[in-house]
Amino acid sequence: MPLLENEAHLSGSRWRTTPPGYVLRPAGKRRPVFEESPVKIPISGTLDLHTFRPEDVKDVVADYIAECRKHGILQVRIIHGKGIGTLRETVHALLARLPEVSSFRLADEQAGGWGATIVRLKPI
Repeated sequence: MPLLENEAHLSGSRWRTTPPGYVLRPAGKRRPVFEESPVKIPISGTLDLHTFRPEDVKDVVADYIAECRKHGILQVRIIHGKGIGTLRETVHALLARLPEVSSFRLADEQAGGWGATIVRLKPI
């Protein structure tokens, strides 16, 4: 599948998306087995985590940030939702450990309020 200039394939055994990123195949009498398919994500500076499984979020965020830096995007908005704050805390803990992150803060109301985080990245 060809990519546009501002897109990247983010795939691998480290993370996956919920359907339609899966292909269901029969597995006899056992539970259904899902096969991963590559996910084409636009590298636009906004990452919405609602479509990803919680256990995959750390890898998705790290990979997306790396791709943004490659494309010269140094400000990223990560949408984690408001909820009870578990996903926000996971994202913030990860961002605090990534050396390529210069700073991060909750978004203002126009950009999602406490349901999104604005991340400043260090240039390559």
